[in-house]
Amino acid sequence: MDNENTKTPRTRHPRLVAATSAAGILVLGLGAFALLPRPISDTDTQAAGHFVQVAARPMPPRMLEAGAPFSFADLVERVSPAVVTVTVEQEINAAAGMNPQDLPEPFRDFFNQFGQQGKPFNIPRKAVAMGSGFIIDKSGYIVTNNHVVESAKSIKVKLTDGREFDARLIGADPATDVALVKIRSDRPLPSVEFGDDRQIRVGDWVIAVGNPFGLSNTVTAGIVSSIGRDVGNGPYTNFIQIDAPINRGNSGGPTFDIRGKVIGMNSMIFSPSGGSVGIGFAIPASTLHDVVAQLLAHGRVARGWLGVEVQAITPEMAASFGAKDLKGAIVANVVPGGPAAKAGFRQGDLVVAINGTSIDDSRDLTRRVAALPAGTTATFTVVREGSRRDLHAKVSMRKDEQVASNDNPDQPASAPGTTAEAMGLGLAAVTPDVRRAYNLGQEIDGVVVTKVDPNSDAADKGVQPGDVVVSIANKPVHTPQEVKSRIADAQAAGRTAVLILLTGQNGERFVALKIGKA
Repeated sequence: MDNENTKTPRTRHPRLVAATSAAGILVLGLGAFALLPRPISDTDTQAAGHFVQVAARPMPPRMLEAGAPFSFADLVERVSPAVVTVTVEQEINAAAGMNPQDLPEPFRDFFNQFGQQGKPFNIPRKAVAMGSGFIIDKSGYIVTNNHVVESAKSIKVKLTDGREFDARLIGADPATDVALVKIRSDRPLPSVEFGDDRQIRVGDWVIAVGNPFGLSNTVTAGIVSSIGRDVGNGPYTNFIQIDAPINRGNSGGPTFDIRGKVIGMNSMIFSPSGGSVGIGFAIPASTLHDVVAQLLAHGRVARGWLGVEVQAITPEMAASFGAKDLKGAIVANVVPGGPAAKAGFRQGDLVVAINGTSIDDSRDLTRRVAALPAGTTATFTVVREGSRRDLHAKVSMRKDEQVASNDNPDQPASAPGTTAEAMGLGLAAVTPDVRRAYNLGQEIDGVVVTKVDPNSDAADKGVQPGDVVVSIANKPVHTPQEVKSRIADAQAAGRTAVLILLTGQNGERFVALKIGKA
């Protein structure tokens, strides 16, 4: 199933940094000690056979609650042997694209002699990357990040007892940044178990173990800062945010709960400098468990595909359905011939549940469909024209996405005159002249936007000249007058916004616009 744009943003300050190894170490010695007062007993409050009043003293933070240990030493001693260092040898091109014609004549002749003949050349060299991993099975299966082992020519694993092994890649899933490797040992290996990340709460203790900057078996502790984080790393992972310090080289290392179960895998940090500032992100154990199971069985991950493009529903969109508290994902487009099309999905359907379980938003829908095995028939509850109905779709296997490019993204230099205005938009019918002016295909039908009031709600929502209004309130429109009529109907029904389907340079999308004067 296709979702909204989920590409990872690339910014410099601050930035998300995959916690791989890097040269240079800054060591800061920090220490803090606290002396806890001894408990007050009856003998402290008795004097000469009678009680004396003791002034209330502020209590220190509780260091023991619900079984949480004052020290993590026993836990670390038990789990750390299963945490490994992963070293990867890669081959990179040190001078990709260098042209022999740019070299001095003797060197230019040398490269031309060996067949380059003026063509750009690459100089391959070896590079070594380092990360972390953890053993999940005594026979030698190890989980790490895909970005740690990606493009590896060789993989080596080192245990805490000093033993080193050659490892082979079983499978990897770039979409979730999870990889599974295997080593062979003549005796059982130490291992750890997955826990249930769905039981953790913000404020719970977590312990991270890994190899930051190549410093093997470094242990840090902190708390869960947030859960369900979307960091723009794709639709299939909601990260656990932790404040246990992690740095480059921690990638692939485990995050433990206080019972010593793996509830996540450290994968990236948010940092303005490249070092830890106390904001780290771990892939939840539930995601790891499902992905590893498929990698172990098939060497790859096959995700369910429904064949729709979806958007998250905003409060204004919910208001256009007549309810402010609706949750779910709105169908922006249905792929012809796909499972959704065969099941009767339509543009504008609001998907609110799968197999009776409510949907929170478009990301939730994407993950839930992706988790369905191909060939599974699922029941989708949708809201259409004010009523709920169930649609039964047979999910197929997801295929690689292909993104069509726009060869002419520029707006037309001159546009046909506006024939009507509504909601801060200039509107015109799609005539042959309009098609030529806005480079619209023959398959596009609707009402073209000729201008946008910069102070309007439409401008705030990203509507641009050249966008085409396809429908309003899920009813097709063909003329500017029909647009005004649909708005008038919504006003008469007491609506404060209308749901508009637009098509343009960014594909088809729904926008909820506030109703002004029609």
